[in-house]
Amino acid sequence: MTTPKSPTLEALRDLHLAHLRTLPFENLDIHLGVEISLRPDAIFDKLVTRRRGGFCYELNGGFASLLRSLGFPVTLLEARVFSDKRPFLPFDHLCLRVDLDEPWLCDVGFGESFTLPLRLQTGIDQDDSRGRFRLDPSPEEEWLDLIGDGRTQYRFSLTPRLLEDFGPCCHYHQTSPESHFTHSTVCSRLTAAGGRVTIRGRTLIETLAGERREREVASDDDLRNLYRQHFGIELPQLPA
Repeated sequence: MTTPKSPTLEALRDLHLAHLRTLPFENLDIHLGVEISLRPDAIFDKLVTRRRGGFCYELNGGFASLLRSLGFPVTLLEARVFSDKRPFLPFDHLCLRVDLDEPWLCDVGFGESFTLPLRLQTGIDQDDSRGRFRLDPSPEEEWLDLIGDGRTQYRFSLTPRLLEDFGPCCHYHQTSPESHFTHSTVCSRLTAAGGRVTIRGRTLIETLAGERREREVASDDDLRNLYRQHFGIELPQLPA
């Protein structure tokens, strides 16, 4: 897509969708023994120069930098992903507020969720190609719950945050055996056809129009080729 000339809703929607289709949600560095840094220059180098992906702090952190460079007013927000029907750790997730004529919720770092920005407005259903979403007030004051197809995905605060605020939880997700990111590799992105392609461990998963296909990847060469074919990622060595 071409660089937008002004910060409009149409441009925001185009950028949001293009990001999801281009940069994968992935945690490969954790299993390659490479420390993930939240320095803006390190995020830029990984996403743009080295053409990799990342997890929420990197993807939404980089997206926020891009939007600001184009004149969009962006605020970083803390979120807590729901697990066992309750929110997880503080600063477990990073999402974005973008203020245009009205505020919008953006998130290019959650994986399987909405594909276009959502109105930052409670109590209304918002249809997306990935389902029906709504924002509801949470039991905690100044927090909102993101609900997708009847299931709470995460709870987020409207308090502005800095990228460095997410550093301790970013370290936790890289190192703790209790973090699901340390259990297995994942690399996933939205496809142009509206489906999703994922490599989880050594399993290739492709979904389109409600149909899901899986196959185990036997050889290392085949796995490297799939990373290259579906994500443009060149791996000199495979993650453990």
